[in-house]
Amino acid sequence: MPSADSLRLEDQAAAALETLLTAARLGGEAAMADFRLGAPTSATVSYKPGDSPVTSADLAVDRALEPILRAAFPDAGWLSEETADDPARLAKPRLVVLDPIDGTRAFMRGDPCWTVAIALVEHGRPIAGVVHAPALQETFAASLGRGATLNGAKIRVADFASLAGARVAGPRGLIASFAAAAGFHPEPAPKSPSLAYRLASVAAGRVEIGLASANAHDWDIAAADVILREAGGGLVEGGVEVSYNQPRTRHDSLLAAPSAWLTQLSPALDGRRA
Repeated sequence: MPSADSLRLEDQAAAALETLLTAARLGGEAAMADFRLGAPTSATVSYKPGDSPVTSADLAVDRALEPILRAAFPDAGWLSEETADDPARLAKPRLVVLDPIDGTRAFMRGDPCWTVAIALVEHGRPIAGVVHAPALQETFAASLGRGATLNGAKIRVADFASLAGARVAGPRGLIASFAAAAGFHPEPAPKSPSLAYRLASVAAGRVEIGLASANAHDWDIAAADVILREAGGGLVEGGVEVSYNQPRTRHDSLLAAPSAWLTQLSPALDGRRA
């Protein structure tokens, strides 16, 4: 039987999810003002160190949502792709994690596969999360102990007994090395420029397995992580659950899959025979 403390946390997570949903939809509306389906964005584009693009739409979503989310979670730390990182977050048991536009390059060229991703992290693990794809009219959401949904309908990871024909989403080179180590021939899966959307697609059973190369950040994955867990799957780094709100926000290669497959498949991610 769940403890009273765990039930209280579930209730808090469910209440937090409603706030995250509202914020994600507001962020999506703000971004859609500059999105042009099949055409270049009307937003101004600049580049951060490392040649990573950022648009005025990314910054507008960040500016719109930061005061809303800080007011809703006044005791939480803050981590956003478009806000300078404040180490003070490390002393906070809770953390709001925001990616204003995950898949900025897709947004820039008019590809609808981009998302607004928001998570609430508690003691290093996400307890509520939303991956909102406004141009696709899809919203993935989950909170601790309450399951995962897509547009309000329950979702679940794929149920499969064999890797034969498994669909794997991720970078081509990583898929090839992973599949060779795991000893199977994967089926092709649509490319997803938004990592959050790619991982949420595993949660929805659209693909069996999702992979991410090294250097994904907390804001790319935290929201999808709780959605995966609540849909019967998991996201692992080096074979263990991802830990958030650490000094380093970057991660090594990541595997998303149904929980029953994680232990078997994790070694293949670094090229070891599964």
